[in-house]
Amino acid sequence: MSKQEQQSGDNSTNIQANEIVVHQGLSYSDVKQVALDVFRANFYELVGKAHEIAGARAAEITEDFLKKLQSENPTGFSKAEDPAFQRALFTVQQEYASAGDKELGALLVDLLVDRSKHEQRDILQIVLNESLSTAPKLTNDQLSALAIIFLFKYTQSPGVGNHQMLGEYFDKHVLPFADKLIKSDSCYQHLEYSGCGSIGMGQIMLVAILKKIYQGMFLKGFDAAEVTQRGITIGLDQRFFMPCLNDPNKFQVRATNKEVLEKLLDANSIEQEDRVKIISLFDQKLMSDEEAINKCVSIRPYMEQVFSIWASSHMKKFTLTSVGMAIGHANIKRLVGEFSNLSIWIN
Repeated sequence: MSKQEQQSGDNSTNIQANEIVVHQGLSYSDVKQVALDVFRANFYELVGKAHEIAGARAAEITEDFLKKLQSENPTGFSKAEDPAFQRALFTVQQEYASAGDKELGALLVDLLVDRSKHEQRDILQIVLNESLSTAPKLTNDQLSALAIIFLFKYTQSPGVGNHQMLGEYFDKHVLPFADKLIKSDSCYQHLEYSGCGSIGMGQIMLVAILKKIYQGMFLKGFDAAEVTQRGITIGLDQRFFMPCLNDPNKFQVRATNKEVLEKLLDANSIEQEDRVKIISLFDQKLMSDEEAINKCVSIRPYMEQVFSIWASSHMKKFTLTSVGMAIGHANIKRLVGEFSNLSIWIN
């Protein structure tokens, strides 16, 4: 049996990083015990009430993690004997024991569950390890900013096919963070300092992003005669044209964005001449920025604040690092549930 000894001077704290070794075939209760042993073996010896609070918080976050792990990745229980994973688990326990912030705790649990899904020491595992250490350094305002920047700059929802669905998309993915967004320069400067992203010279407005990704929501429409006037030989084919969402007396191209339209044209083997004319028609009947903002605000009034903060803060200039993406992704996932795998963006 090995013995660990430490010596220290006056007014110092001794900390021993003890690895808890277990065997395969672990049950839920086995892993829970291992997780709590990891915390007890490594956390500072606090005094009095602080000791009790830290222990209770560690038990709480451990239980939350194990329940989510059992639901999303039960094979991850085998990770209990992995020293690197024990270290990641202790990071979560330690941070939550110190802060006790429920939202941070849920975020850390999501990051740790994602971490459990990666067997090898690849870039994604390294990014998730770093994210576990970085997220506790951020405020809820900053975490919300990462979520919104990640959502609009790095993702799109192909299922948004009309204004009702766009509103539901905003409710699910934007509303939980809308009232936490702030304009303060220091918010984004700290995100940059923490390694979550960088404030660049170039900028992109939120309305420009929405008009590109969800272009079909912001078309003014055209008269049926225009299809003939443009010499589109397939005519007003219902596979490619539909009543305009913004003016039922007119028509529009049936596509969410240009990428979707091109795939639709490819799938139906449309001749090049018609293809060029349909794409041109799609691009030329687009709302102005002001009209598109007004449309979004008419659908969901709280979007006015989101547009305003984006335009008047560093959000429009902020580019995320892999760590910023991982934290933004996890913050969205903890609230919306199912979300695309992080490996789409980090691989």
